[in-house]
Amino acid sequence: MAKLEDLTTTESASVLAGRIRRREVSPVEVMDAAIARIEAHNHKINALIIQHLDQARDAAKKAEATIMQGDEVGPLHGVPVAMKDCFDFKPGWVCTFGGVKALKNWTADFYCMWAERMEKAGAIIVGKTNSPIFGFRGTTDNYMYGPSRNPFNLAHNTGGSSGGSAGAVAAGLLPLCEGTDGGGSIRIPCAWSGVYGYKASYGRVPLVSRPDAFGGMTPFIFEGPITRSVEDAALAMTALQGYDSRDPFSLEGKVDFAGALYASIKGKRIAYTRDYGIFPVDRRVTAVTDRAVAALSDAGAIVEEVKIDIKRTHMELSDAWSRFCGVKQVRVLEHFKHQGIDIRRDHHADMPPEFWYWDEVGLKMSAADWLENQEIRTEVFDALRLVFDKHDFLIAPTLSCLAVKNGSDGNTVGPAEVNGEKINRLIGWCMTFLINFSGHPAASCPAGLAEGGLPVGLQIAGHRYDDFGVIAASAALERVRPWMDTYKQIKL
Repeated sequence: MAKLEDLTTTESASVLAGRIRRREVSPVEVMDAAIARIEAHNHKINALIIQHLDQARDAAKKAEATIMQGDEVGPLHGVPVAMKDCFDFKPGWVCTFGGVKALKNWTADFYCMWAERMEKAGAIIVGKTNSPIFGFRGTTDNYMYGPSRNPFNLAHNTGGSSGGSAGAVAAGLLPLCEGTDGGGSIRIPCAWSGVYGYKASYGRVPLVSRPDAFGGMTPFIFEGPITRSVEDAALAMTALQGYDSRDPFSLEGKVDFAGALYASIKGKRIAYTRDYGIFPVDRRVTAVTDRAVAALSDAGAIVEEVKIDIKRTHMELSDAWSRFCGVKQVRVLEHFKHQGIDIRRDHHADMPPEFWYWDEVGLKMSAADWLENQEIRTEVFDALRLVFDKHDFLIAPTLSCLAVKNGSDGNTVGPAEVNGEKINRLIGWCMTFLINFSGHPAASCPAGLAEGGLPVGLQIAGHRYDDFGVIAASAALERVRPWMDTYKQIKL
């Protein structure tokens, strides 16, 4: 079985899918390998918190029969994947919205877009990954399931809110997992867990949100892939992209994600900022990202440091993001109340104190307050726009600090301060949320390991709708500064 188990740690989703199509390995063998790896190591990192392994085995048998019959198959046929346990749904599967005890038996009768399109592409979903409650922080921990542990150092957190997914991919349990991203929840855990995460342009991957079809626009919310390689993310995006009439912002047309893997970035203008002019950033982080950015010059890009003219402090901006989320969670609690689950009245202890703080803020916000928040968001958009008017890409450290240690109370949060400066402990070290204000496509690439062996991420953001360019720049970085050897540092 050890040889089978190695399949998911040594071979990518792209390679596995190709080998399955060529009948070099069967979907059942691949699934057995994934399950062996999950059973051997998941308990160490707490990545998959809901498992449907018997269903996955049955699906693998059907996938094998399809191959043997010579039927046409999808681009991810037989590849084992996992979805996130937050606002992510598959009919009949429990969704606890990030470990809310009152929702331990709540099930959906509909799909989220990620699960729907992954299965259409032939992937087999084996379970759901850990997330913080309502995805409302940049760490992964909750009172129901506990923290997800970083495969590079089990004492530390994976990051969040898609932390279980990032941990599962980093540890080689699965080659591809779902991330969702309303403030950086794909990119944050990828940075701390040393994997690649892609957040497309808004509308590239449809977001079906009901009862509010417009619920994903403030801030912009996304579904996307978490992988070890850019190639796997491009394969996933090929399956995920495409118009859907249920999303009022869904984009027409298709991006050649596979072609982007080989595109040159020679002559492209890259703007580099270490801190957006406002964030305190750990020097151990910038030491790594400086080297990664320098490597992009070797790929032919023109790199220059820029000053970004953001007038607000990082605390003002992170609090603005938290206010947006506070209003959203007020409505979600009301929807559960209408279903007979009054979390605010009957299950107060299920939620951490930070949740209730921002819930109170959300309850008190007026329409004028909401519009003022949108004005703050516009200031950020304009500051970023001025950079993109002169450059093809904007690159920065994904996060301002290294992974924090896990707490023991189910309520791990980010650092209280960075470089002696106080920050918002839910999101304040995550420079990612600025891009959720603006909607630009962005990826977090593994930049290298800092002193002590913890991963650092480099965020690459591109012009609105230039998904081709961001994938191309990511692939160029992977070519000149490959990161696959870093996974050899993981000893589970």
